[in-house]
Amino acid sequence: MKRRRALVGIAVLGVGLSTSLESRAQRPAKTPVIGLLDGGERLAWWTAFRQQMHELGYVDGKSVAYEGRFAKGKLEQLPSMAQELVRLEVALIVTSSSAAAQAASRATDKIPIVTASTADHVSIGLAASLARPGGNVTGVSSIASELTAKRLELLQEILPKMSRLAVLWQSDNLGSRTAVRDLERACRSAKVSLQNVGVKKAEEIAGAFSSATRERADAIFVILAPLTYGERQRIGELALKHNLPSMHGGAEFAAAGGLVSYGASYPDLFRRAAVYADKILKGAKPGELPIEEPTRFEMVLNLKTAKALNIRLPSAVLLRADRVID
Repeated sequence: MKRRRALVGIAVLGVGLSTSLESRAQRPAKTPVIGLLDGGERLAWWTAFRQQMHELGYVDGKSVAYEGRFAKGKLEQLPSMAQELVRLEVALIVTSSSAAAQAASRATDKIPIVTASTADHVSIGLAASLARPGGNVTGVSSIASELTAKRLELLQEILPKMSRLAVLWQSDNLGSRTAVRDLERACRSAKVSLQNVGVKKAEEIAGAFSSATRERADAIFVILAPLTYGERQRIGELALKHNLPSMHGGAEFAAAGGLVSYGASYPDLFRRAAVYADKILKGAKPGELPIEEPTRFEMVLNLKTAKALNIRLPSAVLLRADRVID
């Protein structure tokens, strides 16, 4: 089964995530088209979505086709990308990031929208409630901001003497603002001083780390967002360069050199989003499909990074880890 999933994944990546004009011409006239709208470019997550669609019986170019629009962290491009998908009359739109979900929602109230990773549907006006969303938006929530306090607790367990923390976040990303608000609240309760180092462009990230070092931060808390995800390798390198232990919301950050990550399994969220897409293509109304929250979480520790930072990880933390990178 694992071998089969891997081979499907390779095939999916080989096809590519945006449909060319040539493939559109070859596509059967009634083939439903799914628009993929991402504030970043999380190809591994979209591969999980398309693998699940394949396992549900959909064949690329025959029983389904895809139109990918990826902003690569430039969130100001999302509204025009969403409008383009609407003009293409896609059957439904699947989104990644709160900003992408909002852009799609503003572009159409008719085409069904499935969220594959949105922090809080209700607070940003995408749904009336999780149980009965209403409207044309449903899907899965990453509850990213709700896990912020747990991440802070885990970081304190690793660094019991931590008194100053810097937070690196994408300041024009709506979901990130919510997470920073929750982190500010958690830090006040924990009596940890918090330094805000928001950025809008990749070019600002190095300066953010320099600022955190000048302010003598004991660690850096990186909010998962389209921009930070795309720059995760560089963020891992900068954290090591500045001798800053780092906390992250996605396993991919720890794999890229971050010290620790804790959060929902995003590939799992995207596979579950495919189940929603399948139901809607078969006639279900999005407003009547309850929004689901994550059921699978993972903590990932990077032992190589811990060693480089001269950090001895507590045995209790090591025992709870779902994956250890060494």
